[in-house]
Formats: sequence, structure tokens, C-alpha cells
Amino acid sequence: MSVAEIFFRDWRNIAELTVQPDAAINVFLGRNAQGKTNILEAINFASLLRSRASKESELIRWGQTAALIRINFSKAGITHELAIEISTDRRRRILLDANPIRPRELLGKLNSVLFSPEDLFMFKGSPSTRRKFLDAQISQAVPIFFLELTRYTRLVEIRNALLKKIREGTAHEGELDLWDEQLAILAGKVVGRRLTAVDKLNRLADAMQREISSRAESLSVAYEMRALDSSQDITENFLQLLRTRRLRDIQQGATSFGPHLDDLKFLVNGRELKLFGSQGQLRTAALALKLSELQFIRSVTGEYPLLMLDDVMSELDAARRELLTEFLRRERIQTFITATDRAYFPPQSFGKFFFVESGRLVG
Repeated sequence: MSVAEIFFRDWRNIAELTVQPDAAINVFLGRNAQGKTNILEAINFASLLRSRASKESELIRWGQTAALIRINFSKAGITHELAIEISTDRRRRILLDANPIRPRELLGKLNSVLFSPEDLFMFKGSPSTRRKFLDAQISQAVPIFFLELTRYTRLVEIRNALLKKIREGTAHEGELDLWDEQLAILAGKVVGRRLTAVDKLNRLADAMQREISSRAESLSVAYEMRALDSSQDITENFLQLLRTRRLRDIQQGATSFGPHLDDLKFLVNGRELKLFGSQGQLRTAALALKLSELQFIRSVTGEYPLLMLDDVMSELDAARRELLTEFLRRERIQTFITATDRAYFPPQSFGKFFFVESGRLVG
């Protein structure tokens, strides 16, 4: 997968900009708050419809009513044009090769992996952060998973609302039966796909951790389920627990277990990373995990996704930076990097450099 051109109009602080990236490594240099991250954010938004903004309208340049991203890319040897327009007064429009598509149809079209400083804290963050990491990569590799997860999440919301009504005496307990059966089926699908993904990710991450640490460290990834037993049929086990825990759930007004509460556990040399990991081990594991995410998506789709590194070079020491850039060169992964200092990059040919100032390319 490779991007040939990116066009921006009224995106964040960018009035109008065309970027024609190198097929390998692209570095966007500049002082803070000049718009470097906005470029990566746009690519990530075109891939996953995710951004740092709390509202999409915040992505539109101040004083304007609409923003446009247009990306020309090739996938499996076929060229495509993806255009996304967001507006303050109408619904978002997504066009793939000039044909309108729905948001859920976008997943898997322009695959990407984003590595930012926040990822260095994923291991010690909340379980929801780790679930989002896992779900994002599965959704890109197996787009139907996103639909299954969305439906599961919606059913949990419906069930929780019903639990509260039963607790208040405005609904009957028997009304849960139908919802519980549907929820169990979807839970089985979601957990099944997560377990398959974690099994593959575990192997890939361990191999990458060993390479980065000169074989001094191993990394294992495990999926942790609250209450469920992975040795049993997930759907049947889930439905049984929904029934046996019904009274507790009614009292709490919430579904007390399930994929929406599951977690990932990371261990380095057999010790839990979030409890015993040093800063160096956390950084190495984060890098290994992101590189294994690239390999995971390639193992399913046949191609590496785009890689975006947002201001992480300053967080890595010289040895890890060299290992990272060597991997990118060897695997020929199209990469977009933001940084404030060119000193992070070797003086030899390194791809293409862009200098960003006030949302424009200069020099």
C-alpha cells in the first residue's frame, strides 16, 4: 500500500496544501504547533475516522464551514482516490473513486498504524485504551469485526437501560431473555476474533521484542476475560453467566462482565509490564507492539499498512531509533514522521523531508 498524493483544504490550520510523499520515509519537520501532527491526523482520520478532536467540527479551519481531505493511493496494484468532506451544516461525505460509501465501508480501504507518545503509556493506562488498540487493528484487517463490535456495544447499552428499569420496577425481568440471547451470540463473535488476533499478535510481538532487545527480552500478550472461561464455548458460557448474574446486574444497573470490560496483559520476561517494567522496557515493548501491528495487518491483508510516527523519535534513544529506521528501510514501509529536530535522523539519504510552518510547506 502506498500514497501518491494528499490534498488538504481548510483542515485544522491548513488552508490548502498538496503533499506528494516519497514511497518510503517522509519526515515533516518544524517547530511545535505548526501543523505537522495535523497532517498525520488527517491520514489517520481517512483510515479510521478517528481524530484528537472531541467534535468533527473542530477539524475545520477557524472561520470556515467545511474541510476536505483527498488521498490518491494504491492497494494491491490498483489505484484509488478517497475523498472525505466534513461540514458544520451537513453530514459527512465519503467518496471512494467518486462513489459515495458509508463510514463502515471505509474500514480496510486505507490501512494505517499510528504511533504517538501516548502509546508509551498504554501499558499503564486504562483497559479501554488497550481494547481500542486491539479492536482498531482487527477492524482494519477484518472489517466485519467493527460491525459486530458496534452491535455488541449497542446491545449492552440497551440491556443496561433495561436493567435500570427493572431495578426501578418499570420493566419485567423476563424482558431480558431475548436481549441476552442476542448479546451472547455477538459476544462469542467478538471474543473469538479477539482471541485469534491476540494469538497471532503474541507471536509477532515476541519476535520483534527479541530483535529490538538483542534477544535479551521476551514479550507475551494475553487476553484477559472477566468471568468467562476461554476453554468453554464462549456463547454458551456467556449466556449462562448472564442468567446466573442477572440479579447482581439488576442491582448494579449494568452488565458486569463481557468483551466491553476485557483487557490485555503484557509480560516482559514473565513479569507484568505495567507493574514491573522499567522505562526502557516500556519503550521497547511499545515499539515492538507497533511494529508487530504492522505485521499483523500484512499477515491478513497481504500488504503493510501506512505507518505514522508522531513525535516519537524524541522518546526513543539512538539505538532504538536506528533499529526502527533499519526495519522501515528493510521492509519498505511507507512512513510519515513528525519531528522538531533533524538531528534525530542520519545524515545519509533518508527519504523525503518536508518543512512545515503555519500549515504550509516551506523551503
